[in-house]
Amino acid sequence: MMKIFCIGACSIASLYYAQIYPASAIPENLKKNANVVIRKDITTIQINKIDDIKYQYSKVATVLSKDGDEKAVAFIPYEKGDQISDVKVIIYDGSGKKIKSYSKSDFGDFANNSQGVFYSNSRFLSLAYTPVQYPYTVEFSYQISDENTVFIPDFMPFSTINTSVEEKEVKIINKSGIDLRTKIYPSKYNYTSVIENNNGTEKTYTYKNVSAIDEINLLPQPEKILPKVSFALSKFNLEGKQGNLTTWSDFGSWYYNSILQPVSVSTPTIKAEVASLNLQGSTEEKVKKLYQYMQAKTRYIFVALGIGGWQPMLPDEVHKKGYGDCKGLTNYMKTLLDEAGIPSYYSVINSSSSDISFDPDFPKMGGNHAILMVPTEKGNIWLENTSQQTAFNHLSYSTTDRNVLSIKKNGIELINTPASSADKNREKQMLKVKVNEDNSLTGEGDFAYTGSQYDFTLGFANLSPKEKNEAVKTRLSALNFEKIEMKNFVNDRDNGVATYNLDFKANNYSKNAGSSMIFRAVPIFSNAVYKTEENRELPFEIGQSFEDEYEINFTIPVNFKIDEIPNDAIINSEFGTYTLSFVKNGTQLKVNRKIRVNKGIYPKEKYNDYISFRKKTINNDNSKILITKI
Repeated sequence: MMKIFCIGACSIASLYYAQIYPASAIPENLKKNANVVIRKDITTIQINKIDDIKYQYSKVATVLSKDGDEKAVAFIPYEKGDQISDVKVIIYDGSGKKIKSYSKSDFGDFANNSQGVFYSNSRFLSLAYTPVQYPYTVEFSYQISDENTVFIPDFMPFSTINTSVEEKEVKIINKSGIDLRTKIYPSKYNYTSVIENNNGTEKTYTYKNVSAIDEINLLPQPEKILPKVSFALSKFNLEGKQGNLTTWSDFGSWYYNSILQPVSVSTPTIKAEVASLNLQGSTEEKVKKLYQYMQAKTRYIFVALGIGGWQPMLPDEVHKKGYGDCKGLTNYMKTLLDEAGIPSYYSVINSSSSDISFDPDFPKMGGNHAILMVPTEKGNIWLENTSQQTAFNHLSYSTTDRNVLSIKKNGIELINTPASSADKNREKQMLKVKVNEDNSLTGEGDFAYTGSQYDFTLGFANLSPKEKNEAVKTRLSALNFEKIEMKNFVNDRDNGVATYNLDFKANNYSKNAGSSMIFRAVPIFSNAVYKTEENRELPFEIGQSFEDEYEINFTIPVNFKIDEIPNDAIINSEFGTYTLSFVKNGTQLKVNRKIRVNKGIYPKEKYNDYISFRKKTINNDNSKILITKI
């Protein structure tokens, strides 16, 4: 740790920095919704040759509140073999006065093994600093050299909410003689724009005065709101493997030959393993049997080794050890299919809750997940190989509605994964409930889930009976449960359906009104709060289409009659549809409820229309039934 200097040139330097970085100099529009303000962020990328690239980073960030601390951490990710130098950190107080300075020796060096990571070459340097007051400013700079030139990062103003930017710049100096391709993706919502300056071998891109994005309801990912610039060298190096990235076809051939082919190695043991399964029937039946066999004998563990973490483990390693990451398990599954004479294609995808696709017109190394595509006469079969619970030919909400890089011998083919429509993402709920004179509700229910709702229900699969009861009680919290018991949870991995039964009792369901009782029409419903926004500034995203269908059969006490029921309701909007209907039969009442919501990114002007639609559906769910004592 260096002492604070208070005399001579250092005092002058502190005064100088006080004039440059005082928090009071930050424009008010950049403080709004921000917990950290990027004062200046300059990255210089110098490409010397196909296997020599140098990054020089210099960043000044003012932290306005505790919530901004993690966004200003001095953090240097690296791979073994990278050369890191000129590491400097200076901390200033709110007026710009220097508090402390640090060097590389003050950093801790850690393996970048987050939860679930077993093997990885990735590491990081990190500096622990505990602020004593806010605001404060961190000036952080370093250089790092790398032989891998395939991963030039995209340039965006920021990637997280509640961050604003005074000035951010990237300068690329290309001395390699290799063509550097660039592409600007403007903000679809005119949030801000990038300033481009092209001067021969130097290209500079700059953002200035970019306001923070606040955390608001149904906010799309910042990447869908902000502009960005993408970069890719037409020729590149990855761990000594050099390739061409001019077209997807060129890149795919390199990927197949350099990354996949060296580990596409079967063994006599694997060959015998497949033969022992005695596969019969259609291609789909054979693939299903192999897939479920693979699921039963493997588990997911992340392994970031082999050509920069992109090359899968050998199939024999997965076979012997019984584990692998998405790359290793997908490659192992592909090898099993190869031995069965069934073609399949290793496919790279961007897995995230909001769908992000590859640009067909701008080839670039990317993706964060691997799945397998099996073409058949009846259509493509998609295999998610990392889960022991996922159904056959089922992709989760994080991999539907986007394209993949399907790696083939003669190049890459961009193929769309299945669309995740509302009728595929269904909840079917059938309740038989009895309204009791003590205002309680007792009942039993049958529940079934498909599509993305199947994904959200799989979490029950590995829970104990007690844990299942607690989890479903939390999920269905609209009812005041006295007791609840989940029974017969079934994960139908052949058809992608999760089902279970419930027995329950809930208190205070009805309210007394003289000799009558009043209760709501739909016992289990969403009790989310939807609020209008008069000054909405950004679009909103409905992340998943879904469809819920409920049938509720009420039985009332024998000494009561059904006095009043609500009118049937139909609501139609561009965001979805809703119906609610009632059929009365003596002391029984059947309620049918169906809601369908359509995914999409909608303009800010329609936000309150959507809120109005959802409020109407909740109001109808909460409409009242009146029964009176005879």
